Amino acid sequence: MIYPKIPLAQTVIQLCKAKGVKHIVISPGSRNAPLTIGFSNDDYFKCYSIVDERCAAFFALGIAQQLQEPTAVVCTSGSALLNYYPAVAEAFYSDIPLIVLSADRPKHLIGIGDGQTINQKNVFENHVLCSSNLKLDLKEDNIDLIEEELPVFENLENKVKTLPELKKTVQEYNEEEIDKAINMALLKNGPVHINVPFDEPLYTMVNESSVKPKSIDLENQPLEIDDYILGDCIKDWNAASKKIVLVGVNQPNQIEQHWLDNLAADDSVIVFTETTSNLHHDTFFPSIDKLIAPLKSEDFGKLQPDILLTFGGLIVSKKVKAFLRAYRPQQHWHIDLKKANDTFFCLNNFVKTTPNYFFSKFLPQIKSIKSDYNSYWSHIKASRRVKHNNYLNSIDFSDLKAFDVILNSIPGDTILQLGNSSTVRYAQLFDLNKTLEVFCNRGTSGIDGCTATAIGSAVANKKQTTLITGDLSFIYDSNALWNNYIPDNFRIIVINNQGGGIFRILPGHKNTENFDTYFETNHHLTAEHLCNMYGLKYESVSDEAALKTSLNSFYSEGNQPKLLEVFTPKNLNDEVLLNYFKYIG
Repeated sequence: MIYPKIPLAQTVIQLCKAKGVKHIVISPGSRNAPLTIGFSNDDYFKCYSIVDERCAAFFALGIAQQLQEPTAVVCTSGSALLNYYPAVAEAFYSDIPLIVLSADRPKHLIGIGDGQTINQKNVFENHVLCSSNLKLDLKEDNIDLIEEELPVFENLENKVKTLPELKKTVQEYNEEEIDKAINMALLKNGPVHINVPFDEPLYTMVNESSVKPKSIDLENQPLEIDDYILGDCIKDWNAASKKIVLVGVNQPNQIEQHWLDNLAADDSVIVFTETTSNLHHDTFFPSIDKLIAPLKSEDFGKLQPDILLTFGGLIVSKKVKAFLRAYRPQQHWHIDLKKANDTFFCLNNFVKTTPNYFFSKFLPQIKSIKSDYNSYWSHIKASRRVKHNNYLNSIDFSDLKAFDVILNSIPGDTILQLGNSSTVRYAQLFDLNKTLEVFCNRGTSGIDGCTATAIGSAVANKKQTTLITGDLSFIYDSNALWNNYIPDNFRIIVINNQGGGIFRILPGHKNTENFDTYFETNHHLTAEHLCNMYGLKYESVSDEAALKTSLNSFYSEGNQPKLLEVFTPKNLNDEVLLNYFKYIG
């Protein structure tokens, strides 16, 4: 087997292998050549070459999102590393294991005006679980660096005098730092950064490894809940007649169905699920905005819960956040292994465990409470659903109408990736096919990597993946198409309303030159030429009949990925949506 000659590169690669880090997304560069040589010459690893570092990181994030295991990204030194930051932040807030391996120049070349050099140490410290800054391999021709490296080893006390002794100490330090970082990504599900300095020559290869790093085993903590916390939860829950369970971003199949059935059978409980929660039950309340938007103040008082129980990631619905901040529950509990966001400013109980484990200990001890809470709001939900359908049958072609047609067309048992901004908010208004697995980058809610993430997801999951995205999101992330890995069954639907349509829905003065230029970003671009350049089959429609006709064959098998661009009338979309909320009330 071919190895890079540099021992530090060998160490990083062997520990990644020992920890089961299989997928490696590499952006071409010179300083990272030792890592590229090692990863690409070992058949254990599945390597991908993606030039644009921002897209590469989101591509890797999409793989990790589907596999729920760490995926590594490898880049050269300098600003290349900074282009990873949007995906690193998304991984941090979405609890996705991403391992950043950045090549760096030796310490003595930093801060002296050398090219392609920045301060890479701890550059992501606010958005990673761990920053490991490795030490340069020491050798005879860099003996002058020994004094520079010595201060980092507080336990040496100047006892190490010889070069072999110091080399061994540096090797042990690096192994420990790499192990610590990868274990953190595995245990805590989040991004870590390993900064790896390399001195030249960078491209020398050998046939045998010179190091045998030791891998530190993971130490999984057992799931548990303190008896007094569980007891208080049971007591308070059994005394409350109005409870809301609100679920944010949630991986598919994370909660056992019988616990969901148990919640659904409780008359005193309403379960609000978002599109990204991947939870379904006939008695649950999806499409939260559809229920809440038309409510008056007296209605909010009736809906106000005694206890709010939340789990999952960030909440999309601004309306439910506004409601629960204004009409706060007496108690807010959040169930999660890592963090509890005080989203509604009334959090008083953070139960640090998994939701599934909590329910297994909690729900068997819950008593049935007589309450008309669920039945009252279920009646309103049914009324809203009827009005929703009536309104959709009465409107002209628009964003809302297009989403109705598209979301009803997506084949069952497939992956649905949603772009941010208006796309995910429109999807929230519809009851989706229960067999779909739905994903969206809601950690930071940015438009910057939606396409790249969806492509990474499609590579990792053999099910057909459909991305629905807006025109600005798609154009912004168009470099995501610049790779050789897009599966033939990948589908993109671009809703092109000629700008940032969501800004027409928000408060503010519309239809001015200032608004068109600086908020909506009015444009006349299409995806057609990008599809021609990158080898996607392109089709466009601009009315309901054409959309339905196109969708009949859109998901069928083919020998290339497909993109459908749906043009909607930008000056009508906001009026249709705002009137929708008035109509369903």
